[in-house]
Amino acid sequence: MKKKLLRFEASLLTALIICCCLNITAFSGQCDEIRSKMLRMHVIANSDSESDQNLKLKVRNAVLEAGKEVFDGSVTASDAKERIIPQIDKLESAALDVIESEGYSYDVKITVSDEYFSTRTYDNSVTLPAGVYTAVKVVIGEGKGHNWWCVMFPPMCLPAADAECGIDDVLTEEESRIVKGGDKYKIKFKIVEIYEDIFKREK
Repeated sequence: MKKKLLRFEASLLTALIICCCLNITAFSGQCDEIRSKMLRMHVIANSDSESDQNLKLKVRNAVLEAGKEVFDGSVTASDAKERIIPQIDKLESAALDVIESEGYSYDVKITVSDEYFSTRTYDNSVTLPAGVYTAVKVVIGEGKGHNWWCVMFPPMCLPAADAECGIDDVLTEEESRIVKGGDKYKIKFKIVEIYEDIFKREK
C-alpha cells in the first residue's frame, strides 16, 4: 500500500512538472512574439558622470531629430535594418556635431542590431519581457555609462510619431494583456528569463 502511494505521488509530481514546463514553454513563445514585434532604441553614455549623462540625452535628441523621417513610428522591427541603416552616416554625423559642440572628443557608433534587454517597465504601464529585441543602438565613447532606452515601435517615445498607432494595434489581445499585466506577470517573466538563460542564450 505504501509503495502504491509513493508511486502515485511520484506520478503526480512528474505530471505537475511536465505541466509547469509546458506552461513555461507556451509563455516563452508568447514572449517571443512580443519581442519580435518591438523596435527599441538604446543610447549608452560614455560614463556615469553627470556631464556624460547629460550629453547622452543631447545626443539622443540630435539623433531623433536628424532621423525624424524614419523615426516617425512607421519603422517596424522587421524593416528597421532596411530603412535605418542607410541613414546611419547622417545620424552619426548629427551625434558627433553635438558631442564636439559640447567640448568632447568622444566617438559615436550607431547600429541596428539584436540586443539583449532585461525585463523592463516603461512609463509604469507596460512591462516588456527580457530577451533579444531589434534595437537602434547608440554608443557614445566607451559606452560604460547608464543607458536610456525606449520603445520606437509601436511608438511610445517618439515626438514625431503617429499617436494613433499604439501597442494594442501591434500586439494581440493576449499579448497586450501580458505586457500590461504588471505584478501579475512579474514572476512569470522572471521564470521565463531563467528558462531562456539556460536553454536559449547558450545556444
